[in-house]
Order: sequence, then structure tokens, then C-alpha cells
Amino acid sequence: MAKIIISKDNFYHNLNQIALKTGSINKIAIVLKDNAYGHGLAIMGQLASDFGITRAVVRNDSEAEVIREMFPHILVLGDRPRRDSVVHYVLNTLADIDRAQEGAQVELKVDTGMHRNGIAPEELDVALAAIVKKKLRLTGVMTHFRAADEMGSALFWQQKRFETVKEKVCAAGFEEVRFHSHNSAAILRSKGFDEDMVRVGIAAYGYSELPVPFDTADLKPVMRLVASRVSTRRLQAGERIGYGGNFEASTAMTVSTYDLGYGDGWCRGNTFAPFVTAEGLPILGRVSMDFISLEGDKDEVCIFDDAKKAAAQLGTISYEVMTALSQDVKRIVEAC
Repeated sequence: MAKIIISKDNFYHNLNQIALKTGSINKIAIVLKDNAYGHGLAIMGQLASDFGITRAVVRNDSEAEVIREMFPHILVLGDRPRRDSVVHYVLNTLADIDRAQEGAQVELKVDTGMHRNGIAPEELDVALAAIVKKKLRLTGVMTHFRAADEMGSALFWQQKRFETVKEKVCAAGFEEVRFHSHNSAAILRSKGFDEDMVRVGIAAYGYSELPVPFDTADLKPVMRLVASRVSTRRLQAGERIGYGGNFEASTAMTVSTYDLGYGDGWCRGNTFAPFVTAEGLPILGRVSMDFISLEGDKDEVCIFDDAKKAAAQLGTISYEVMTALSQDVKRIVEAC
């Protein structure tokens, strides 16, 4: 099977770039949800912990259990809140408060304009009262920006709404509550940072989706995908490759099969506009469930070393390219 090579050096470089924005690594919460954006939950969790990151963000309790011993503070974005000394839970709706276990550490999400998750600002007083009545420990209040990576005013009016939320929470008498709204795009475009925490996802893994006019950090891709040769054959002019025989050799050529396919999470793509690997080799014919064909006989071939460039070929975004890769694909940390 193909393998994913993780660059610890690049990962740490990216975290340093974020720390320059926040002023401290203590304000960085590494987002490790969805298998750490495809990089490997346990691997990236341990690397982040070794770097000195003390806060992590995951999708559910199952992910939290994998990294429990690595971080003193874990935020779960979507699961039933329960009492736990390490794990804090996001409250996305008023109903989440009702189903929370008494004594749970919770963070209230307020919908300032994303309109995906979070309570409405006008529900804030009701939510705060319900949190007190249920004897939950409110440790944070958060929101999420819908367009921090786009030109326009959306980011600014969401920030203004969140400032109002902060004022109301403080006026209600809640203490030791952390406030956070910044994701990767927001922190990369910020000239100053005065919140308690930033939730860093895609930037930590080496990518900025900000348009060109914005100044951004020098980020380096952390992942590269490598496939290994399974077999090699010599084709004559006119012979065809794979299902449907979509590729026809125009001259005699050496072709090898490599251990990567859509069963591993690689996109099947368009046979007539083939994906070109990082080494300049177009995929020949259709992608199979477990295999692709490339010209040559190298033992290993780098399929991509920059998910953003790969995504541009496939008509998607870097997030999807990376998170689609199967958890069964072996992840290896590159020796420094």
C-alpha cells in the first residue's frame, strides 16, 4: 500500500509561524479532528505535544480518547457533554445543555453569522441561565467565521457581534471563561491578536487559503503521498492500459503499476484530463480501486507533496484531498 510521509520539521515550522502571530504557543489549540486532516491523529497529536502545545480540538469522544494522555486540555466539537477533568465540550444548541451531564466542562458556541452551529445571539441569556441551572462549568465561549479567507466585510461584522457576546457573558458574572473565534484564515490575516486561544487547523498542516492581496505566513506542506511499484511491463505501440483501455500507447513504453487507488481514498479523477504527479508523470488510463499506472519503473513515486496543488488539478480543495486518504494508509514521520 502507498504511504504518507510526515515532515516534523515542516510541522514545527508552521507552528512557529502561528506562534509569531499569537505571541505564544500557549495560545495555540491544534485542530486534530478527522484524523488530523488526514495526517494521522496519534502521530500529529504526539508531535504537537512534544512541541509544547497543550490544547487540542477534536470531533468526538473517540478521537479525544486517542490523545487523552498527550494534552491537559481537549475540546470536543460534537458529542454529548459529560464530566471529565481533561475534556471540554462544545454546546451547539440549547438542547445540548439539556442533555449534558451535570458538572461537565462546556464551551458555548454562538452563531454570529455562519448559520451552521451555535445558539443565536438572542438566545444567549437563556443559554447562560440554563448552564447555571444544569450546574455545568462554563469554561469557554466561541464562534466561527464564515468568510475569514475572503475579501469583504463579513469577518468584521462577525467580530463585532462576538464582542457584544463577550460583554454580555462577562456582565452575567461568569469568570475564568476563555473567548476564541480565530481559525487559521483569521489568524493568518490578523495584524494583532488579543483573544485567549486560536484554533489552528489547515495552517498547521501547511496551507493558507487566503487570496493574494493578504500578507500571509510562510507555511510548508507537512504531508507527501508516495506510492510503491507493484509490477512493470513493456507495452508496444497500440496496446492499451486498464479498465476500458482509455490510454493507448503511441510508441513502445515501459509502464508500472503502483499501489494506490480510490480504495485508499485517492480521487478517481478524469481519465481524459489525467492527474500529473509531483514528479511530472500523468496517470495512464483509469484509476482502479487499488492501483494506478505510470510510465517508468521507479520503485517509488511521489504522487503529491503539496495538497493544494493536487487539489487544483482535481477540482477540489486541499482539505478534501488530505482527509479523504484512508486511515489504513501508513503514516511515517520523516527522519530529520
